[in-house]
Amino acid sequence: MRLTEIKLPLNHAPDDLRAAILARLGLAADDLLSMHIFRRSVDARKSSAVILTYTVDVSVVDEEAVLKRLAKSAQATRNASHHVSRTPDMDYKFVARAPEKLSAPRPVVIGTGPCGLFAGLLLAQMGFRPLILERGKAVRERTQDTWKFWRQSLLNPESNVQFGEGGAGTFSDGKLYSQIRDPAYRSRKVLTEFVKAGAPDEILYVAKPHIGTFRLVSMVENMRASIEALGGEIRFQQRVTDFHIEQGTLRGLTLATGEQIAADHVALAVGHSARDTFYKLHERGVFMEAKPFSIGVRIEHPQSLIDKARYGPNAGHPILGAADYKLVHHAKNNRSAYSFCMCPGGTVVAAASEPGRLVTNGMSQYSRNERNANSAIVVGITPDDYPGNPLAGIEFQRHWEALAYVTGGSNYAAPAQRVGDFLAQRPSTVLGEVLPSYKPAILLTDLSLCLPDFVTMTLREALPAFGQQIRGFAMEDALMTGIETRTSSPVRITRNDQYQSLNTRGLFPAGEGAGYAGGILSAAIDGIKVAEAVALSIMRT
Repeated sequence: MRLTEIKLPLNHAPDDLRAAILARLGLAADDLLSMHIFRRSVDARKSSAVILTYTVDVSVVDEEAVLKRLAKSAQATRNASHHVSRTPDMDYKFVARAPEKLSAPRPVVIGTGPCGLFAGLLLAQMGFRPLILERGKAVRERTQDTWKFWRQSLLNPESNVQFGEGGAGTFSDGKLYSQIRDPAYRSRKVLTEFVKAGAPDEILYVAKPHIGTFRLVSMVENMRASIEALGGEIRFQQRVTDFHIEQGTLRGLTLATGEQIAADHVALAVGHSARDTFYKLHERGVFMEAKPFSIGVRIEHPQSLIDKARYGPNAGHPILGAADYKLVHHAKNNRSAYSFCMCPGGTVVAAASEPGRLVTNGMSQYSRNERNANSAIVVGITPDDYPGNPLAGIEFQRHWEALAYVTGGSNYAAPAQRVGDFLAQRPSTVLGEVLPSYKPAILLTDLSLCLPDFVTMTLREALPAFGQQIRGFAMEDALMTGIETRTSSPVRITRNDQYQSLNTRGLFPAGEGAGYAGGILSAAIDGIKVAEAVALSIMRT
């Protein structure tokens, strides 16, 4: 049975959870055969009295009798359920199994971010021996290139935060939670596979699981090994440069090496920064449309300030760890500013993928023990802000990234400004209490030089409002670093209810790059959905 809404104080004794279960069910101690925590969340609305809320799966003596008794009691007291139900079946069910001999070419997956990895893994587990193409390098080589960029300003356009095994999520906080609906429990499949690959068991039950960059590296390698052991093939530094489409049907791919690959089932999981791929697809007539995204900055505070504001006297408690936040402000100009990709105890990182353009992102390790908290504070924009063809959003991003590069000194140093100076509309000249974590360097300046006016105006209204929600958020010395433009893909490669492109059979747009996910977990889930669709399509041919 599953019990929900078991609330206990933060510092409850180890046996208190068992006692609460027995009380809820009206059982003697010997009647409880086993208990397993399915979810543990934190309610910190009252920082002086933080509550832990548990969902627990239990086995008991004579379960049917207990359920009948509880149902009768619920009817008598008009309490719908007592928060007790049967535990749902969350085991993943494969939709197909490949025959011993396939007449069609094996399926191809383009990209090895979370979406591509899970599409490839699921296809391999179903026996389809997928070919997975990645334009970047294997994760450890890619990590070396990325650190070289951060330390020496040497950008490799094909191996960086955006491109390479593991995708952009490898250099992030490694968050594994999402607000998407998941009635089929695909998220459980994702978390279970991550644990098999080396993630800590706690990601299966904490409400906001995360992994961190260093652990993600080894996990990605383990998942690659699993795919290869099942007959899949992963090829690195294999950039797709063209798509062969005949009468609305995909027939094959061309690689940068000139190699031609026959393919009639392709999962397109290229990520939100594969701009050249978007342009080629548009040139070949694949239907796509512009979509909203956001633009703004990264903001850093002392992590201790956020901990105290969120948890009060409980700040530093080992169960709570480094505090996060989620903020939104609806401004007078009808724009909205909000926090995005908040990284407790993390760093601001250089995330450029094109020469002469500057982009920031945030990253945390599993420990989340760096001095600063950082988050993107961004303003939502729509295609009305960049009218034109479906690729106009890419050019909008490029324009502001190029301005940020110049504003920072044209050497990949990031433009930065203290919050007090930003609000006072004056350039920053000296740092205060908050020291920057961005590498290779920052240049103190005026961030309004590399942000649209409506973004600057919205942020100047939002920051004091956020200070009303989190005391100290608008502190003078908080540091803003620009700019953040890659919150999501600026295009959507629209698909039908079989997960195929609207006008190109055999092309299965997937994940963040196609406009169907936002974050590691949702991208991985979308990879599973697309793998299922590819498998079913192959079986029908």
